[in-house]
Amino acid sequence: MGTKGKVIKCKAAIAWEASKPLSIEEVEVAPPKAHEVRIQIIATALCHSDAHIIHPQYKGAFFPVILGHEAAGIVESVGPGVTNIKPGDKVIPLYMPQCGKCKFCLSPRTNFCGKLKHFKSPVGDQKLMEDKTSRFTCKGKPIYHFMGTSTFSQYTVVSDINLVKIDDDANLERVCLLGCAFSTGYGAVINSAKVTPGSTCAIFGLGGIGLSVVIGCKAAGASRIIVIDIKSEKFAKAKAVGATDCLNPRELDKPIQEVILEMTDGGVDFAFECVGGAEIMRAALDSVTAGWGLCTIIGVDVGDNGLNVSAAELLMGRTLNGTSFGGWKGIDSVPKLAVDYKNKKFDLDALVSHTLPFDKINEAFDLMYQGKSIRTVLLF
Repeated sequence: MGTKGKVIKCKAAIAWEASKPLSIEEVEVAPPKAHEVRIQIIATALCHSDAHIIHPQYKGAFFPVILGHEAAGIVESVGPGVTNIKPGDKVIPLYMPQCGKCKFCLSPRTNFCGKLKHFKSPVGDQKLMEDKTSRFTCKGKPIYHFMGTSTFSQYTVVSDINLVKIDDDANLERVCLLGCAFSTGYGAVINSAKVTPGSTCAIFGLGGIGLSVVIGCKAAGASRIIVIDIKSEKFAKAKAVGATDCLNPRELDKPIQEVILEMTDGGVDFAFECVGGAEIMRAALDSVTAGWGLCTIIGVDVGDNGLNVSAAELLMGRTLNGTSFGGWKGIDSVPKLAVDYKNKKFDLDALVSHTLPFDKINEAFDLMYQGKSIRTVLLF
């Protein structure tokens, strides 16, 4: 392409400070350096993790920053040393890197990578490239990257270990959801919890991740899939992808966990918390059976003080675990998930509630804040 080795000027959405709408600006995107790839983003979706950093209670925020981590695009150019990607390839950026060399990448027990510096949260990590500099400039100022991806920009630069090639015929407007929502929820069931055929499951929260958990539970052969949300209008979609029972806590006369215990003779085999917050985590853990019940934490709530768990609860055979990116090693697994979608093994269309032009990104955030969207896909 004629842009190789040159600075590209394009539009991006910049968060200049907390609690403010994103600003559509012209940015300069530098060429990729060694082991980096510059991508033209075609489709990017919104996730609550994108909103965390601009929340006034988020600790460790950094500005100005280009957010976004759930996307798909086409490679514009590659830097020296890049061997697994070439210009013209369709790709999905990955906020969970896979270097393939560290003790985490070499272990089948996790999808973490040693390139993640802090192991506290991917949201606050990977805000600069490997050489501690940014590839974005706006109004003469360097702009921070976000989660190693920064997909709220028409062009972005990522490390070659934060990127995976997918088939040339992939539908980028749908497989962009493999960058976070679907992979996280579906993988939580398949990889992290390992839901068994005939089991009972409870899913707290019916956003993009929660619905992906429902799809995973159905695929795993669960016999009863109970979904919980405070917005009853989400239940029709949940039933369409596999839910068997729908509960709105605001319509019940007792705590949700008590209702679930009564419905399931003492608790479900598996519970998935997809919202965040101590109260919901508590309800999810209380919903699993003694003896073998497993509660998997997926959601994160800004400013949450955490969950208090007594030793007695765990001594009675309940297990509490968590998962990031559904346990998938992205470079190994995401191309296979893209093929599975193409072969209609699961339906990503069910997760997309809105499709908007990129310029309407703040409208998309409003839909998310109001609970009116599942996933909004933005197109450049």
